[in-house]
Amino acid sequence: MMNTAPSTAIALSSAPKLYRLPSLSMVVPNPRSVVVGYARASVLAIMEKAIVRGYLTISDSEGVFHFGSRTKGCNEVHLKVTRDDFWTRILFSQDLGFSEAYMVGDVQVDNLKAVFDLWLDNEAGMGHLSSTANRVASAISGLSNAFLGQTRWKARLNAIASYDQSNELFKAFLSKEMMYSCALWTDAEGGVRGDLVTGPTPGDLETAQLRKIRHVLTAARVKPGDRILEFGSGWGGLAIEAARTFGCEVDTLTLSKEQKALAEERIKEAGFQDRIRVHLMDYRDIPPSFEKAFDAFVSIEMLEHVGSQHYHTYFKLVDYALKSRNATAVVSASSFPESRYSRYQPEDFMRKYMWPNSCLPSATALIAAANSGSEGRFTLEGVENHAAHYPRTLREWGRRLEANVRQELIIKDYPALADAAEYEVFKRKWQYLFAYAGAGFAKGYITCHMLTFARPNDCPPTCD
Repeated sequence: MMNTAPSTAIALSSAPKLYRLPSLSMVVPNPRSVVVGYARASVLAIMEKAIVRGYLTISDSEGVFHFGSRTKGCNEVHLKVTRDDFWTRILFSQDLGFSEAYMVGDVQVDNLKAVFDLWLDNEAGMGHLSSTANRVASAISGLSNAFLGQTRWKARLNAIASYDQSNELFKAFLSKEMMYSCALWTDAEGGVRGDLVTGPTPGDLETAQLRKIRHVLTAARVKPGDRILEFGSGWGGLAIEAARTFGCEVDTLTLSKEQKALAEERIKEAGFQDRIRVHLMDYRDIPPSFEKAFDAFVSIEMLEHVGSQHYHTYFKLVDYALKSRNATAVVSASSFPESRYSRYQPEDFMRKYMWPNSCLPSATALIAAANSGSEGRFTLEGVENHAAHYPRTLREWGRRLEANVRQELIIKDYPALADAAEYEVFKRKWQYLFAYAGAGFAKGYITCHMLTFARPNDCPPTCD
């Protein structure tokens, strides 16, 4: 278990696989070492009990520690701790702390996906990190604030979190339709694991994303001449396909000036500027002219930014905008399974560094809100879970990010990233996102639901 002698900061029991925490009342010349030592001993003790599936090796300047059982084919993970801040991050911020440690280089990881798989496979035991942190936080918060404070890593991560995302960054890893959402894979691309079995081929992502767009529009039952309302424009991919292939008119809403500008540029290049209108508008501000004006409503992975307290209003406005008969609404969102869903979701990597204030819904929360918001004027027509398709989508984005993103390209929008260290942290943030989300979908920790609603007096399309 332990390959080196204990440090002066913490005492390790002579009994195998047991850790003894230092007394906070002990007199030491460096109070910060007490904080780090306590955190290190606490995390190691928790790992001893938590890892029951897979095999974890943690090495730092004081030794090498092994947890779990090494069996044939098991998930093996090796973490190399390069700075002591790693231990306090893990103890007090758990998975958020690990993301920060990875981004700023406090820990080196041989396989990010394997780390997340191990964490989720041992989730029950990992929960002890939270209870331990709550138990010791009050005892050492004074020391922590005094000696850790606003460190360089905090300032750096705060800056990263505030960067506005550039169109050039997304062009580098998205398909040409620029859909920032789950694609749909079929046997034509080798299925959801085709990239791992036969290897990806050029055009796979474009094909799968176009399939997803057409799947949504088909579910919405649109036909030539129909008018579509879309919440969340992205860069115009769905709107352009709705006009080009389905012959529809589209009003699409976004809050991003950069997205609006590029979407309108792409719409003009496609020749549909007379059929697609991009509005810089909050969905709650739709005008009176939208009342009962639309044949279909679509929204692809925008609901994550609505918030649970606004679901009722969201669907009330969808009901307001759709015609009373022969109208369909299709919404999709990354979601939590019902067993994990809560209206109040704590800060994690996603909410702090990617999408501040986001909230993943559950399918049933959205169904209930659609019913209440429409006062019963929606019938649930279909429920699909696309979670199995997301890991490959994320892997494809990750490959394109590695192949196409260059520092000289990014610094045009992010001048601070001219610094090599800052650029490395920036790249690690995106690498972490793709691996983190991919493991969540693959393990069933998060889902991706598409819900279809029709008016209660509408007939199924093939009943006569």
